[in-house]
Amino acid sequence: MAVLNVYLCSKFPPFPKPFNLHQNSTSISLPSYRAPQATPIPIQSPLPSLFESISKASVVALVSASIVFASDPALAFKGGGPYGSEVTRGQDLTGKDFSGKTLIKQDFKTSILRQANFKGAKLLGASFFDADLTGADLSDADLRGADFSLANVTKVNLSNANLEGALTTGNTSFKGSNISGADFTDVPLRDDQREYLCKVADGVNPVTGNETRETLLCK
Repeated sequence: MAVLNVYLCSKFPPFPKPFNLHQNSTSISLPSYRAPQATPIPIQSPLPSLFESISKASVVALVSASIVFASDPALAFKGGGPYGSEVTRGQDLTGKDFSGKTLIKQDFKTSILRQANFKGAKLLGASFFDADLTGADLSDADLRGADFSLANVTKVNLSNANLEGALTTGNTSFKGSNISGADFTDVPLRDDQREYLCKVADGVNPVTGNETRETLLCK
């Protein structure tokens, strides 16, 4: 039996030694992997450029306005008209001579125009809103579409003036005014003012050929 064991041991190779992971192990280094990093894209906010554009535009507008105002003083004051180079709104223009001038749509709002001379002036659409015209001369003036709302038109010379379509709302007063030959066609008058004017109305307008009393709808 001992002989058989020796025989078998000589025929088979010895069992391999168990592999020890901690002894004689060769370390294998693998290349480390790094995920690619995205390159940041710079994002510029549009706000700075927008503010810069607005600032430049504002500077240009201010410079332009300064140049315009310096060249035309009437535009530097709110209420200047498209005709006439003088400032006429909210001013004391007592005794001022505007005779024969073209002052279409000129703004005389709240101005003092006592004894001012507008004889023969072209004042289509001009505004005399809340103005004081006491004793002013508006004879032969073209006052079509002018605004006399709240104005003081007492003792005014309106002889041969054309007031067609003028506005006279509020407490506009024509007391003591000369209206001989004036044309009041389509002028909205208060009943008391119409009654008063009809008592003194006479003459024919030399431009329109209309009788003053007829334009006032006098009975």
